[in-house]
Amino acid sequence: MPFELGIFMDIQSISIERPDDPDVNVILGMSHFIKTAEDLYEAMVNAVPGNKYQFGLAFCEASAHCLVRVEGNDDEMKRYAADNAFKISAGHSFIIFLKGAYPLNVLGAIKRVPEVCTIYCATANPLDVLVVDNERGRGIVGVIDGERSKGIETEDDVAWRRKFLRDIGYKLG
Repeated sequence: MPFELGIFMDIQSISIERPDDPDVNVILGMSHFIKTAEDLYEAMVNAVPGNKYQFGLAFCEASAHCLVRVEGNDDEMKRYAADNAFKISAGHSFIIFLKGAYPLNVLGAIKRVPEVCTIYCATANPLDVLVVDNERGRGIVGVIDGERSKGIETEDDVAWRRKFLRDIGYKLG
């Protein structure tokens, strides 16, 4: 069988739109089944005792109706998730908008959802999703999370980092 060239592919960079709020984080990943929306919802509400955070999530179906499925406990976060998932439109991808908690509070629960395959990023930084289109569909090939590195940390930078982690309660005094 001869090697055949000619498969059309187009790579695009899609900027994720988010509220003007530094406390909003985004988690982007891949999954593999229609029940992802419900299972991610359950993982999110059970991840942190008291569930005092707001979230919205959206999952892109890859077959049948090919709809963006949306769940969450906050209308604004659900709207951002739905709108951005539709912009991405990569089958079996999901996006979660989270406010009032850090991704590290929920990532373990998300990773334990049986149909979750990959987490691309969890960030409060500006985010661009690199997607590739071909004649059949669209897939995520990577992300641009934040900005380029500007240098290597100094001893003062190390001291600042360690103090910051203690100030926000993620390391002991």
